[in-house]
Amino acid sequence: MDDKRILKNELGAIGLTTDELEKLLNGYRKIELKKGEFLIKGGTVVKNYYFLISGFIRSFVIDFEGNEVTTNFYDKNDLILEENSFFMQTPTKEYLQATENCVLWQKDIETFNEHYNLYEAYRDWGRSHLVRNFFILKERSLSMITDKASDRYLELISNRPEIFQKASLKHIASFLGITDSSLSRIRKEVLK
Repeated sequence: MDDKRILKNELGAIGLTTDELEKLLNGYRKIELKKGEFLIKGGTVVKNYYFLISGFIRSFVIDFEGNEVTTNFYDKNDLILEENSFFMQTPTKEYLQATENCVLWQKDIETFNEHYNLYEAYRDWGRSHLVRNFFILKERSLSMITDKASDRYLELISNRPEIFQKASLKHIASFLGITDSSLSRIRKEVLK
């Protein structure tokens, strides 16, 4: 399978000329991760963003008690960007770990900035991703405060069913902000 074809389809839809598209594509480098390997580790400054071609990645932080708290999941065709560290060039608190073998395309910050300044369509595409991620984060934050855990569970099943096929129940519970036993209880109630 031509892994770059998926990336080309994503970027090709943003209104670039053929020459611009080829220059953008040449700015990416293919990398592979084995299950269990880290894409990003907490305490490092993120120098790249990624486009996930295949595999599954979990992001998490370590809370004040030393527990892993899942912050997101990334699946095929997802753009992976740890915005704070990438744009501010400060150390991240997040860890991103492959839970399956992964193939990704990565672009470094210098090339990103060059392309961002050259191509208006690329800027618009990037801006739309940032805005979408902001709204998703805002909704998740509000949901953690205003919605019952069972409602968050049902919402996750409805909007991201692939997570239940690829992530462990422990990681799903952590993402939902509940304990493993609470998740088990909610799952039993939903099945009734």
